[in-house]
Amino acid sequence: MTRGERVISEVPVELGDRSYTVHIGSGVRHDLPGIVAAAGAARAVVVTARPPEWTPDPGVPSVVIPAQDGEAGKTLAAVERLCGEFARFGLHRSDVVISCGGGTTTDTVGLAAALYHRGTPVVHLPTSLLAQVDASVGGKTAVNLPAGKNLAGAYWQPRAVLCDTDYLGTLPERERINGLGEIARCHFIGAGDLRPLSTHEQIVASVARKAEIVAADECDGGLRHLLNYGHTLGHALERATDFSLRHGECVAIGTVFAGRLAHALGRITPHRAAEHHDVVRHYGLPAALPPDADVASLVRLMRLDKKATTGLTFVLDGPHGAELVGDVPEAAVVTALAGMPRELTHRSENRCVPSSAADHA
Repeated sequence: MTRGERVISEVPVELGDRSYTVHIGSGVRHDLPGIVAAAGAARAVVVTARPPEWTPDPGVPSVVIPAQDGEAGKTLAAVERLCGEFARFGLHRSDVVISCGGGTTTDTVGLAAALYHRGTPVVHLPTSLLAQVDASVGGKTAVNLPAGKNLAGAYWQPRAVLCDTDYLGTLPERERINGLGEIARCHFIGAGDLRPLSTHEQIVASVARKAEIVAADECDGGLRHLLNYGHTLGHALERATDFSLRHGECVAIGTVFAGRLAHALGRITPHRAAEHHDVVRHYGLPAALPPDADVASLVRLMRLDKKATTGLTFVLDGPHGAELVGDVPEAAVVTALAGMPRELTHRSENRCVPSSAADHA
């Protein structure tokens, strides 16, 4: 559809009385006042990690709370601080909370909204590519604990999500590529080959596939596990590198590993395993482990994964597509990890060039 000269895509997330729409396109942040009015909110709290010129007015009396994107702020202490600010402003459960930032902001603000008054409406304005294609959609909200990533959370669906593609022009190159990690893994969970598409089309296709899965399995009873493709090793790498590797980078490496492990278990052909590497590298993402990654430490961290209720557990490709596979033999995991290529140097803000082995493994 078009709004003036703008091309806007709308993806519904069908969840009965919790259904909502994800609006995707240039300038959709300016539709926020209409969304707030439709929700019947009289007041709003806007939690933003973006400067004032990129933080839209909700159209009702509001207070703005500055935030900072990043895993360091994704804590229960941050949630408590936000709930305290909501109370000081006098926010009621009939009002609205608005998040404006990357995935760590939507996660933290979403959890605060879920807990405050046992549930206050929330609208997400994801400003990073990763948040637009994944974190802001589906109602999963969580913060990290010392024991692991995303271990304290709740399911709390937003009233709407506004994915303004204008925000993407403000991202550093590494952060843009980071978001492509979630798009790359969509290739293996039923979204099809998104490589030939424009960024707008890739976002729409990724959100549509996630909406389809969430509508079928809102609370991770089965099918929704597909969304964790590449995430078991990915989350372990985040923790092992103290988050110096970005989430999407780690998911990309985890996706390559998932292909290798699926092949080692006889689930897919060598050609399909190589396709994992090719897709990840197409997007300019890393396909190799950090140079000092310790296999034993990564295995230990993967055992802490939320899916690991029956031993080491992964979402793996197979003859009937991706599915959750439990009780994967540790020996197979260790062998697949040991066979992964290694980068020559640590990845930093200036992304290092992978070794030739990483490019052609």
